[in-house]
Amino acid sequence: MGKLTDILRDQGKLDTIESAWGTTDAAADFDTLPKGEYIADIVKGDAMESRSKGTPGYRLTFEIVDGDHAGGRFWHEVWFTENAMSRTKRDLLKLGIKELRQLEKPLPAVFRCRVKLVIRRDDDGNEGNRVRRFDVIEVIKPEPDAFAPDAAPEPQTATSGDDGKDDDDKATAVDAFDDGDTAAGDLFQ
Repeated sequence: MGKLTDILRDQGKLDTIESAWGTTDAAADFDTLPKGEYIADIVKGDAMESRSKGTPGYRLTFEIVDGDHAGGRFWHEVWFTENAMSRTKRDLLKLGIKELRQLEKPLPAVFRCRVKLVIRRDDDGNEGNRVRRFDVIEVIKPEPDAFAPDAAPEPQTATSGDDGKDDDDKATAVDAFDDGDTAAGDLFQ
């Protein structure tokens, strides 16, 4: 393997990268966002387990959409324990999640939220962000993927070759979203 400077020189980037290195401040190790209200999108949801006890949970990934911290991310974890269940259910119902099996699939949309973010200090004195409250203010439907394969063709049973359905009547993956105002609860059906 070659030297970094040789690779950068071969790519014609050595001067640019050296200049950027010399004029860029190092990022802080601590990425805690200031407390306050943010408009952020829930862009992902993942099943998880706590590191210490293996407690089952679900982690929501939020991404700030505007302001000085646009692009910044923070997380909200809900836990599947008897003590936490009422709060977990409250938060997941906001996304239309009514049954645990719905968490087996990716989130069907991006959920734009108004989020109250606070700073929490753990037992070791480390500070981090914590979602105090979030409210869904908009459900953003995904754009259809122009390169996605078509749904599997339905077997034709009519002898004329016409199945009696117009092309508009055939279901696709995107049909789960209606054209009107979509309530979060309608997305997982």
